[in-house]
Amino acid sequence: MTQSGQAESETPSTLIHCVRDRQQAKLELERLANRSTGNSQKQAMATVEDILDTVRSQGDQALMTLTERFDGFRPEPLTVAPEELEDAWRKTPKKLQSALELAYRRIQDFHQHQRPNDLMVQGIHGEQLGRRWRPVQKAGIYIPGGRAAYPSTVLMNAVPAQVAGVEQLVMTSPAGRDGQINRTVLAAAHLAGIREVLRLGGAQAIAALAFGTETVPKVDVISGPGNLYVTLAKKAVYGQVGIDSLAGPSEVLVIADQSARAEQVAADLLAQSEHDPLAAAVLLTTEASLAEQLPSHLEAQLKGHPREQICRASLSNWGLVVICDNLEICAQLSDHFAPEHLELLVEHPHTIADRIKNAGAIFIGPWTPEAVGDYLAGPNHTLPTCGTARFSGALSVETFLRHTSLIEFNRSALEATANAVRELASSEGLHSHAESVRIRFE
Repeated sequence: MTQSGQAESETPSTLIHCVRDRQQAKLELERLANRSTGNSQKQAMATVEDILDTVRSQGDQALMTLTERFDGFRPEPLTVAPEELEDAWRKTPKKLQSALELAYRRIQDFHQHQRPNDLMVQGIHGEQLGRRWRPVQKAGIYIPGGRAAYPSTVLMNAVPAQVAGVEQLVMTSPAGRDGQINRTVLAAAHLAGIREVLRLGGAQAIAALAFGTETVPKVDVISGPGNLYVTLAKKAVYGQVGIDSLAGPSEVLVIADQSARAEQVAADLLAQSEHDPLAAAVLLTTEASLAEQLPSHLEAQLKGHPREQICRASLSNWGLVVICDNLEICAQLSDHFAPEHLELLVEHPHTIADRIKNAGAIFIGPWTPEAVGDYLAGPNHTLPTCGTARFSGALSVETFLRHTSLIEFNRSALEATANAVRELASSEGLHSHAESVRIRFE
């Protein structure tokens, strides 16, 4: 990277911003990480709180009224009949059925390996100490709609819950103005064995799952991504129910050296930007020539693109290219950003992968586009965004499990530790704690 203070440079196109200065790059990455915060979030929170209060007090009636107001139809009935799910699967083209089945098998196979084992150890005095895992009884999964349909998200949320052993799985997803949920989403629900599906979206869906209504069961855990209102609703109900994470808009960061092909880099950046105008696409490269070639490849691939306007909004507002002096600086900047998706299009990708500290998922080498992780690689595609990979990870089987400590002392163990327990209790001024030990030896 050039020395701090050197003027930044622009690529030959205004489509995506390019910088060389390391300090400027850090500031740009921080701007990207904070792209969903600010006054708009404060205003949205007031709306969300009103929705939550309304659903809590009015139940199904609120769900009818709010869905009619926000989505343009009255959800009568709220639930999708099981035969509609079966019909959706039957009407799904065979090639798409096969793709969904392959994805389902691979996701299930990987998540089977995530199941934690119960733990039991024996202490030096014969005491038994352990940890036991059990699934929650009810889980709700939110499947977003709006700009696109996400059958892959159905599988990525349903499979870990099923592997965990959740007894009751409730899916909610916004319908169109015709009152119908996307058919492929319903087909994926059928494939995954989901039998309770609700035609609900937005904060009102989260409220229904968190509080319960006449029709919607109150669940123990809510998972699944959504828009700002969904995310804020999950944040507000956390503590009354468990949640997977607070997902923000999606992002990819690509580290590329001289071995990377510009057209592949462009395709991978566009694969992220087409999600949403708030999606972020970042390239960190040691090759100035790659940065120079990128805009023309982006423009070429945008010709006739069905989501061109979304891509352009994403790239112009939240796209970034940083030209670095070496791969170590690329890795440092990547860790500073803590990306949801990190692609390594470099000659020795494992060396960089071992060096990385903060990332939701790492895609190693030129044959691993981020798209395989979205659909069928196996690991979960629900990942930490907006810098939260610094302290959290992907949705997993453990999201739907809780662990309980098991403690069994015998007389010898209590005798050996009684004085220490009493000393500690006395130091905290907790008289009856000490007495509860002393009285056992009278």
